[in-house]
Amino acid sequence: MGILIDSSSLIAAERGELDLEAALEGDLDDELAIAAISASELLHGLHRLKGGLKQARAERFVERLLATLPVVPFDLEVARVHARLGADLASRGVAVGPHDLIIASTAVAVDFTVATRDLRSFPKITGLDLKRW
Repeated sequence: MGILIDSSSLIAAERGELDLEAALEGDLDDELAIAAISASELLHGLHRLKGGLKQARAERFVERLLATLPVVPFDLEVARVHARLGADLASRGVAVGPHDLIIASTAVAVDFTVATRDLRSFPKITGLDLKRW
């Protein structure tokens, strides 16, 4: 079992709104990772910053995360889960953001819990284990 850390938690940690080490205390034996789309979201945020100290600090934080946490790719197994979960949501008339669906699909495919601060979309997804950070 492991924990897939959602972008919302990582952004909160970068902003000083979440003590990442404290949040991980009870999960020291679990494998930690991020979804490839989360890496993209973090890098996208860097490209939107306009230089200066804030960008330099954010870049150090993101690059340290990317060097430390494994990134789970969007592969065929994740694509199959993504298709199944997306079809289930559509059949129920439930909308979930595309990136959140990819994160959830990644977690379900590798049997990980999603650690997130975003409790709007993820609870709508059947079969997904959540941990609020």
